[in-house]
Amino acid sequence: MPTWISSLLALLLLALPARAEVIERLPGRDKLVALTFDACEGPRAPAWFDSSVLAVLEAEKVPFTVFVTGLFARRNADELARLARSPLVEVENHSFDHPQHMERLDAAAIRRQIGDTDRSVEDITGRRPRFFRFPAGNHDGAALATVEATGHKVVHWSFASGDPSPGLTSAHLTEWVLSRIRPGAILIFHINGRAPATGTALPAILAELRQRGYRFVRLDEALP
Repeated sequence: MPTWISSLLALLLLALPARAEVIERLPGRDKLVALTFDACEGPRAPAWFDSSVLAVLEAEKVPFTVFVTGLFARRNADELARLARSPLVEVENHSFDHPQHMERLDAAAIRRQIGDTDRSVEDITGRRPRFFRFPAGNHDGAALATVEATGHKVVHWSFASGDPSPGLTSAHLTEWVLSRIRPGAILIFHINGRAPATGTALPAILAELRQRGYRFVRLDEALP
């Protein structure tokens, strides 16, 4: 193949948009863990920060990331502003009112979900989110591409903790998480008062991960 054709093909490949992706783990092989917490609120179910979860995180002085819906951010504005002043806390976008199937929305509606939440978070914390998490993780290729076109990277989780499950005990949650943990894991829990086992399970989870040599990071520290 002539050199000029090879060069042209290379330029055309560079011009193509990057393939959309959902990030489910941190890059590299270091023993890093990202603690992430969903703060969900829909239009008919007011929600507040789970004080038992916050108490553990602040006492342990670990970095963590909170994915908030716009409704949750507005309802919990004072507490969110306080948390965001800590260098340990990162606040990211989890849609405005937690539609369970954003893939059923048109592109304009998806952009509104993201834009309204970005503005709410920035007004409260002074920082615009970089990352987005689909409610319930539900999406298709078109929804993913629409989100990435807004400048956000989509970050989900390495495995579901299942912490909102009815009847889940803290012992079971602890055992499940510790059995699945791997270097680079992105852990997902809930901090909106609807995961009663999480606050009691966290101390044992954090202690064991430290014992195993893991270090905790915010997403924006580990992802490009």
